[in-house]
Amino acid sequence: QVQLVESGGGLVQAGGSLRLSCTTSGRTFSSYAMGWFRQAPGKEREFVAAINWSGDNTYYADSVKGRFTISRDNAKSTVYLQMNNLKPEDTAVYYCAAAEYYSLRRGGYEYDYWGQGTQVTVSS
Repeated sequence: QVQLVESGGGLVQAGGSLRLSCTTSGRTFSSYAMGWFRQAPGKEREFVAAINWSGDNTYYADSVKGRFTISRDNAKSTVYLQMNNLKPEDTAVYYCAAAEYYSLRRGGYEYDYWGQGTQVTVSS
């Protein structure tokens, strides 16, 4: 079993930045590909970013490409999502997830463990 705990969400003005963190416990963190997803009110959960086990391969949704950066620190069992130039449409609950794969995964169905989520609100 893997437990995931997100932090770093909050309220920010448009154009601002936030850094989300997701700390894991349980099995060896470096065994997992990690991802970030988000869900806005009344909308389905959507993919945001993914990273492979070593951190040298990443993938982003088109809506965040160039603004968000996913990274990981295997020594700290933590994955990060640096979010810059935030827009009101980025407002959502953000979830981190772990997949029992070494290569990165894009589909929510491919992830095995999920955090409880952290709220990000971007005001205009």
